Amino acid sequence: MRTAFDRGKSLQELEGCDWGEPTYHSYLVTTIHRLRRLPLKDFSAEDLRLGIGQNVGLPFLMPLAVEWLEREPLAEGDYFPGDLLTAVLWIDGSFWPGHPDLLRRIREVLVQATRHLPPAGVDGPGVVRTALAEAAEVFVRRTQHLP
Repeated sequence: MRTAFDRGKSLQELEGCDWGEPTYHSYLVTTIHRLRRLPLKDFSAEDLRLGIGQNVGLPFLMPLAVEWLEREPLAEGDYFPGDLLTAVLWIDGSFWPGHPDLLRRIREVLVQATRHLPPAGVDGPGVVRTALAEAAEVFVRRTQHLP
């Protein structure tokens, strides 16, 4: 299910807010500023992971991430299979009450992702399993009271 907003627009355009040029020149700050000007249709899994991890543009990035994860539950940004889902699961719980459809869908994605985890030992010291289990535990705790 596609959410209705123009994916040809950037977060800056959709939110009606120009952050200007970064005043702190770290990789993360400059990347987030760049992503705010990028059309949403051009976002990669890594772009989504970074933006969501910084709680930037969640009303627009979360639907994109959920769609991506429904196709590929263990979608990978730059770190490990499942890092996009892990970022989604770590967001502040205050997002979910206003987005019950996304919550329902991400719960389904989490079930699918656990079915697609690599066998124990395949991912070295279990990075994927550990990261996903920790994020899922926090997600469940934050959302267990929601329908």
